[in-house]
Amino acid sequence: MPNALAYLMLLVWPVIALVLYQRLSPTRALIWAILGAYMLLPPIATFNLPAVPDFDKFSIANLCALVFTLFVLRERVPVLPQNWIGRGLIAMFVLTPFATTITNPDVIPIVTGDVPALRMYDSVAYISSQLIALIPFVLARRFLGTAEGMRALVGSLVVAGLIYSVPMVLESRLSPQLNIWVYGFFQHDFSQSMRGGGFRPMVFMPHGLWVAFFALMAAMSALVMLRQSTADGRHWHLFIWLYLMAVLVLCRSAGPMVYALGLTPLILIAPRRIQVLVAALLAVLVITYPLLRGAHLVPIYDIVELAERINPQRGDSLRFRTDNEEALLVRAMEKPWFGWGGYGRNLIFDPYDGRILTVPDGGWIIVLGAYGWAGYIAQYGLLVLPLILIGREALLSRSAAFSPWGAGIALIYAANLVDLLPNNTLIPFTWLMAGALLGWAEVLAADRRAAARAAWEANLPQGRRTVL
Repeated sequence: MPNALAYLMLLVWPVIALVLYQRLSPTRALIWAILGAYMLLPPIATFNLPAVPDFDKFSIANLCALVFTLFVLRERVPVLPQNWIGRGLIAMFVLTPFATTITNPDVIPIVTGDVPALRMYDSVAYISSQLIALIPFVLARRFLGTAEGMRALVGSLVVAGLIYSVPMVLESRLSPQLNIWVYGFFQHDFSQSMRGGGFRPMVFMPHGLWVAFFALMAAMSALVMLRQSTADGRHWHLFIWLYLMAVLVLCRSAGPMVYALGLTPLILIAPRRIQVLVAALLAVLVITYPLLRGAHLVPIYDIVELAERINPQRGDSLRFRTDNEEALLVRAMEKPWFGWGGYGRNLIFDPYDGRILTVPDGGWIIVLGAYGWAGYIAQYGLLVLPLILIGREALLSRSAAFSPWGAGIALIYAANLVDLLPNNTLIPFTWLMAGALLGWAEVLAADRRAAARAAWEANLPQGRRTVL
């Protein structure tokens, strides 16, 4: 159980966020209001109020960012993107829970106690949760969708990684204890923190996988800064990158290490156009993965057997995940359009004692089971749309000025999307990067249209030119 300090920190965060908005630029205030809460506030601890979503570290940070943007900065924030596909996806994302509610009026019978049906009361909480989740996406599109905003994201991730590296290194040596010492509880199964003869740090995040991916983002951001550094400061940037890579190794998570091996040569030597095209290709892979998986076009068991040959322990873990995903995919297809909704209805229960027989790990299977294809297309369509739009600009305009900071964030964000296949690492900062990239894609598209119009006008016969 969380102690009093855990709930006090949740209550105090609006005050901290207010100070950020009063003292920092709008760009940096938004980044740190979201990122700081993720780093410092207690996981799992929530305020449960009727008819509204639970107020946890994520929702509190999102709401604070919105309220202070509107009433401290007095900024107007457009909600809908310019792209009509984006507008339709936002509408689907918000309204799908209503359809899920009205298509799940029946209880799931269990001998020891039925799993409840969904009520209209539930749809209010679900829709509210969707709206709150979109707040970083909307705000980042407004404030971070520029080269300067991308640079602020990269720099903030490096600073955050350096700050967080201290407790991460400590816990890799002593075992994850900080959340117990500070907030009075352990946030997960302790056995999952033991790996490779040591410990995976958790600090104040939900699981060691989240900490490892955070370390990856910080290390890859440091690499972006290294590539853009001048000769005078290059040795310092090299040292920071090597240090953060060492911290990533201490996290003892294979997935982020594989991502680092793939991203490092791209960030270090690839042209920016290639970087954004690779990010767009990864986005296409993510959005089509359930279709490929359902059609058995992904050689998943060949991958599992390869993993078992390389490392039996990791192979067993991967097989456990894939077996559960296969069972959950069959369950999801029983209600393919709008899913099963909440209360764990998308899981498989023992019909006698109600034990949960499946463990969902990947974000994609959780969304597909809870909200069906409509919910999956809405959420993952919104998440991949920025990268696809940026990739389109790379194909349509050879003269597009791709910011090195934006290209780096695109690759880091693409890695986060890929990580949603095995894990559920969707956090407000993911939405923040998505909104920033969407804003940048809109800027690139506007520049391309302006250049095309200028070229067209330049080719007009002199006598036919007009003021218009």
